Amino acid sequence: MATSAPIILPVSNMHCGACVGRVNKVLTGIPGTQDVNVNLANETAQFTATEPDTLARVLAALEKAGYPACPQTEDTKSIQSRSKETMHDLRIRFLFAAIMTLPVFVLEMGSHMIPALHHLIMRTIGMEASWGLQFAFTSMVLIGPGRDMLGNGLRALRRGAPDMNSLVALGAGAAWSYSTVALLAPDLLPVASRVVYFEAAAVIVTLILMGRWFEARAKGRTGAALRTLIGLQPDTATVKRDGEWLVMPIADLTPGDIIRIPPGARVPTDAVLVTGSSAVDESMLTGEPMAVPKTSGDMLTGGTVNGTGALEAEVRAIGADTALARIIDMVRQAQGARLPIQGLVDQITLWFVPTVLVIAAATVAVWLMLGPGLAPALVAGVSVLIIACPCAMGLATPTSIMVGTGAAAERGVLFRQGDALQGLSDVDVVAFDKTGTLTEGCPTLTTLRTPAGVTRMDALSVIAGAEAQSEHSIARAIVDAAKAEGVTPLAASEFTALTGQGARARVEGGIVLIGNQSLMKAENIDITAFEEEAERLSRQGQTVFFAARKGLPLALLAVSDPVRETSKTTIENLERQGIKVAMLTGDSAPTAQAVADTLGISRVMAGLSPDGKQQALDSLRGEGRLAFVGDGINDAPVLARADVGIAIGTGTDVAIETADVVLMSGDPAGVLTALEVSHATLRNIRQNLGWAFGYNVLLIPVAAGVLYPSFGLLLSPILAAAAMAFSSVFVLGNALRLRSLGVRP
Repeated sequence: MATSAPIILPVSNMHCGACVGRVNKVLTGIPGTQDVNVNLANETAQFTATEPDTLARVLAALEKAGYPACPQTEDTKSIQSRSKETMHDLRIRFLFAAIMTLPVFVLEMGSHMIPALHHLIMRTIGMEASWGLQFAFTSMVLIGPGRDMLGNGLRALRRGAPDMNSLVALGAGAAWSYSTVALLAPDLLPVASRVVYFEAAAVIVTLILMGRWFEARAKGRTGAALRTLIGLQPDTATVKRDGEWLVMPIADLTPGDIIRIPPGARVPTDAVLVTGSSAVDESMLTGEPMAVPKTSGDMLTGGTVNGTGALEAEVRAIGADTALARIIDMVRQAQGARLPIQGLVDQITLWFVPTVLVIAAATVAVWLMLGPGLAPALVAGVSVLIIACPCAMGLATPTSIMVGTGAAAERGVLFRQGDALQGLSDVDVVAFDKTGTLTEGCPTLTTLRTPAGVTRMDALSVIAGAEAQSEHSIARAIVDAAKAEGVTPLAASEFTALTGQGARARVEGGIVLIGNQSLMKAENIDITAFEEEAERLSRQGQTVFFAARKGLPLALLAVSDPVRETSKTTIENLERQGIKVAMLTGDSAPTAQAVADTLGISRVMAGLSPDGKQQALDSLRGEGRLAFVGDGINDAPVLARADVGIAIGTGTDVAIETADVVLMSGDPAGVLTALEVSHATLRNIRQNLGWAFGYNVLLIPVAAGVLYPSFGLLLSPILAAAAMAFSSVFVLGNALRLRSLGVRP
């Protein structure tokens, strides 16, 4: 059936940028596929299916195109194990090829470089026997470790869709075939051209296998952050069943189970603390080093580490529903993202291999017409085929994305949308919500004034009774204050929230109104006696509101929401980078201005409704690309409307539906981290692409022999293979430098 959830398929036989382009072309050409993204770094294809039989058509089309795929039904740890098996297989194939290639290299190249060795070979086994041994060893390399490479390349040629393997197959195959003719049927060649290049064919395959092994190892390191997240969840948990404590696999847990978490152990899954208290280390999820105190009723996130207390907790979520699973899924999707810059790369690499084939054929033709003979023409043609392999082009972007987003995750910043990496680097304006973003989001009651004849206890019991029906943070501040002062809230009924104004409820038979000045005026409540103090408190940055009962004023109240410690330095750093800062809030103008003055924000838009925030955001668009930073729930429409939406969240409350970026720690300083990762990753991608394209632009002419007329230099196919392997490893190594971003200062 059709689904809106992304489908991820591991795809076989993808080895270069040309492969990526062809797989992408196949998928986009199938009706019912959307949001196609093919990733060479993790060898997967991702798409959204909109029709019931889309997946079946995709699998059939990929099989026909020579890139078989299968639905990803394995768990993540099994996938990681399979990756290690692939790495081990490449290592074995490389070592076997190296052992077979060594005698070929010594017999042929050794005799050229060391005259004494050449004479020894001629006196003992002779040239013909030497060539025969080279033929035997090289053939074992080609039909053994190199079989898949050459077979896939020839099949791609037959399909008219040549790829990297095709270049290798033609290059190594041509060297082997020419050498075999020189050995077995020398009369078919001119006397001057009776030479062998068995060592070139063997070394080419060996070096490419070495490069792929190094690539596999480097690719494994690019996913280190994701593997770290995967490793956070324990395999077992101690569960209470029928009055006994049993050790059971995590998969057997069900919501409602009571689990025991000993000191120093990882929390098995998301749960609510029932008994005990402890400080829990959540740094691996939020990036914050300080342990968080937990008491009865608090949420525990799977994968975090218990401190010194023995805890018992009730399971709330398991499997894919846990916060850790959602985080892993976000990181995986971000690492497989396709940036806008990748589109141009894919178009180039799609036509790159056919172009190289034409250049190689032209090189051979020119050498045959103008050069000294057939053998040099073969060397030049093979060198062009080998050195032009587009592996580095295909790896340039996805590897940087994988490492960059992984490093960000280690610091508590999740890129839910991978293209936010590129979008964030171009941001000109960052707009912040106030409450819960620049402030702590935990207001406390600081002032309660009552008219003559009304005691503080009476007023607080009435107001707390009404506010106990609300989920608003200000309402919780009043209820908490009543609890702290030992005041029992009165029973309330008929509670109604009044959008943008406050609330109404019935308490002990009388109507109670709690809200801002506009509500009081609309209900003709005389608050003149409170206005002067209300203005003074507002100028101090406190949120002021009023309460009335039975048409008469009951109290003036003020709550204060402390500014986060890191807000001011965050604003200063953004402005130092040339980024403009604005604050959008639904709070009153005096309160908003007081907070803005404290933080040094000059652009303030206050008293905004949710629709008003969207309009205010639109008014800022003339100043450049916009990022909005909000709490991820109340500000969902604005987060979705911004060019880049950044949600302030925690490990258990992530804005996965609307935000492009999630700051797990809830710290606005995470915006700076996100910008740092964005700039560093884009810079790294540009470096990789510059190397990959520059390498081919410079070295293809050298391989074709452009330096031969002036300097007598002709690039050996062996050196071409080494340079090609180095190119891919260089790109991967450069991407791995981004891992240092994950090291917390």
